[in-house]
Amino acid sequence: MDKKIKNKLLEAALKAQKNAYVPYSNFPLGAAVLMEDGSIYSGANIENASFSLTNCAERSAIFSAVSDGKAKVEALLLVSNTEETITPCGACRQVINEFADGEIEIIMVTKKGGKEKTMSNLELLPGAFTEKSMEKNNDL
Repeated sequence: MDKKIKNKLLEAALKAQKNAYVPYSNFPLGAAVLMEDGSIYSGANIENASFSLTNCAERSAIFSAVSDGKAKVEALLLVSNTEETITPCGACRQVINEFADGEIEIIMVTKKGGKEKTMSNLELLPGAFTEKSMEKNNDL
């Protein structure tokens, strides 16, 4: 990935992370997605006392883009305050695959440890459930 674009993604993710609403976990995350047209959308994790209603930073960013009419993610950057990089949760991996423009880069960055790891969406969720999965079972 182009360093200039990566820096823009990091800047957007860091800015979003400051807006994380995490009164229960105190685990702020920020994410930024690069869309097919070059636009960047960001999101933060937003918790709720009813934990199942919590939304992750990755999904917040993607849903913001989709709500604005953009549906093809080309890359995603996730930033945490941890020493080691963290990967998106299972729900986020599924949503990333839904809107990924084929195989995309997922860049995981830490603020504390200064570490970075890049994996593809296909590495993070091999055998993902897709619309093609539903075609296999339409004979009911």
